Amino acid sequence: MTGLIADEINLNMKGKDFLTLADFSTEEINGLLLKAQQLKQGIYSGEDPTLLKGKILGMIFEKSSTRTRVSFEAGMLQLGGHALYLNSSDLQIGRGESVADTAKVLSSYVDGIMIRTFSHKLIEELAEHATIPVINGLTDLYHPCQALADMLTILEEKGSLKGIKLVYVGDGNNVAHSLLIASAKLGINMTIACPKGYEPQQTVLQLAKEFAQKSGAEIAVNYDVEESVKNAEVIYTDVWTSMGQEAENEKRLMIFKDYQVNEELMALAKQDSIFLHCLPAHRGEEVTAAVIDGPNSSVFNQAANRLHVQKALLSELL
Repeated sequence: MTGLIADEINLNMKGKDFLTLADFSTEEINGLLLKAQQLKQGIYSGEDPTLLKGKILGMIFEKSSTRTRVSFEAGMLQLGGHALYLNSSDLQIGRGESVADTAKVLSSYVDGIMIRTFSHKLIEELAEHATIPVINGLTDLYHPCQALADMLTILEEKGSLKGIKLVYVGDGNNVAHSLLIASAKLGINMTIACPKGYEPQQTVLQLAKEFAQKSGAEIAVNYDVEESVKNAEVIYTDVWTSMGQEAENEKRLMIFKDYQVNEELMALAKQDSIFLHCLPAHRGEEVTAAVIDGPNSSVFNQAANRLHVQKALLSELL
């Protein structure tokens, strides 16, 4: 099968939490990508509409969502399970019930918890007290499910991962953090091109560099965006103002104005380079319409791949 990274990888992930890719080995990440590929192509023996029959995923949202909510819910349904949408404002946790109590109660009702929230410490506390798998649908620190979909997209488009030159342009945020970890684990050479003061967190950057020593990946931060993207095979960006940063919007528009991914910037990359964006996108800000809607854009395949990596995760953890 074209692009498959292995014939078979036996994973033993049942019952594990999925909070950050830093907790998983290169082999485990490759195994999830393999399973996602096979699920997408319909050749995985576990592609069974009753695979998760009777299983229930509780989905807690403190942040709004399109791709995360729909891909997890659709994934559970396609595998025979069920998903419950739980808005945090409707739960008692929104009225002061402790995270620990919430974790213990939900553990007696559902088979797994996916949460999309602000604080990474909250999800760690939830996982500590839950007796069922907890999946990070996004925190302010990491977005590991998105990074899995990104890796699957690059693998499909480029045929391999190791040695690929990936340049992330913009804010060193949660998306950048998970991309750094994934790239370092899988041997991708990744550069963050950002304004001074908007680098990824030093602890995450150092962690990625430690993983890179084993894989042979090159991890760097560069303030010169044009120098960074020369000969890049993948250019990736995200919104300049993330959820919770709305008060900084005007300031950020000024600071990031020279970091827009436009046709001139894409011309410095390899001719067959691809453009990625985790979406939603603000055309005319971090990326121009000509790029995101152009021939080098893979953003909608990237978005579609959220479903397949989510199904791979659910089938393994639950």
